[in-house]
Amino acid sequence: MKTATGTTIITHGQLVDGTGRAPIQDATVIVHDGRITYAGPTASAPPVEPTAQRIDAHGGTIMPGLVEAHFHPTYFNVAALEDLDIKYPVEYVTLLAAANARLALECGYTAARSGGSLFNIDVWLKRAIENDVTPGPRLVASGREICGVGGLMDWNPDFRKIGMEGLVLLINGPDEARAAVRKLVKDGIEWVKTYPTGDAAAPDTNDHHTLCMTFEEMHAVVQTAHNHGLKVTGHCRATAGIKNALRAGYDAIEHGTFMDDEALDLLLQRDVPCVPALYFEYASVVEGPKWGLSQRVIDGHQETLDGGAESARRILRAGGRVGMGGDYGFAWNPHGDYARELSFFVNHVGFTPLETITCATKTGAEIMGRGAELGTLEPGKLADVLVVDGDVLGDIRVLEDRSRFIAVMQGGIVKAGRLTQPAK
Repeated sequence: MKTATGTTIITHGQLVDGTGRAPIQDATVIVHDGRITYAGPTASAPPVEPTAQRIDAHGGTIMPGLVEAHFHPTYFNVAALEDLDIKYPVEYVTLLAAANARLALECGYTAARSGGSLFNIDVWLKRAIENDVTPGPRLVASGREICGVGGLMDWNPDFRKIGMEGLVLLINGPDEARAAVRKLVKDGIEWVKTYPTGDAAAPDTNDHHTLCMTFEEMHAVVQTAHNHGLKVTGHCRATAGIKNALRAGYDAIEHGTFMDDEALDLLLQRDVPCVPALYFEYASVVEGPKWGLSQRVIDGHQETLDGGAESARRILRAGGRVGMGGDYGFAWNPHGDYARELSFFVNHVGFTPLETITCATKTGAEIMGRGAELGTLEPGKLADVLVVDGDVLGDIRVLEDRSRFIAVMQGGIVKAGRLTQPAK
């Protein structure tokens, strides 16, 4: 991905630098050749050349670009299971994924970690973004997911004779688990996404208290993935599934819904991050009836929401790491609503705005494996910057309104926001 040349100075805003430190009022950020050289009080800022590009924050907020830590680029208005894997040909899904990536960038998300993709579309989408073929967040790819046969993601009946190869690699036993990871290695993915547990969406066979993979299968996935330098994560709701994942050596936990004291201790001992993805549960409860979700499914989502919120609070208060993002692309939880996750954590879960933004920037970059160059506004880091017309700490919901974005920058280049719009 290209970076800017020359110098840009951003002034007249409060600095929320993503580290968790208190904001700096009347701050300045200086970018040179795509990287930050200064971020701090205007009174201490070094001089810049007269030809430097200038961006006025108009008293708003200067902050890091957001990180969507559980991004499904190939999901698009999913209302039924077949919408995930067989509704559209892969060619059309690829175009939808590119549109979703563009939208994510326009929503202030300058980086994202894929939580699973039809085929390995996200691998090639990442390449297209990095080569400036199409705009989108800096992406970490996961490709196809792994689940045990008969588990949550194995919904196509055998009589259809179509399997699940496009979306999920189904396994029976450790040997097939290793073989699945090796296929993903060839595809070029970076994170292996698995399904250790079920979900409220499948109350009859794989609800949110059931397991969909054995410990031996999960351990085989980790051994093989780590051998190839890949990381492993998993959809973990049931308490036993969370513990299995942590003991198997998982590098992250998705959801971490029903976490007891033992699971929390295991998480903290290895400093494993968790991405709760709670707004999806809230949207399922509130909007689900309009889309035909049964009361049984909705009740399961409510239980998941309550358990997940409590687990997220416990992780953060104990000093653990929480990432923001999750499962956008359903009809009742569409792409473009990403920042509603942040508002939900402030207004319903009880995180402060500053804690939430730190989770959505610094921690997100760490989960991606790029914390050394992304996620905070500090000298030496890539200038992925969001300039917002408003006080995001006073009202986190400002981040839901794209019209409030003055500039969305990647590597010092303004990619979205008001500054990219033609003058009226």
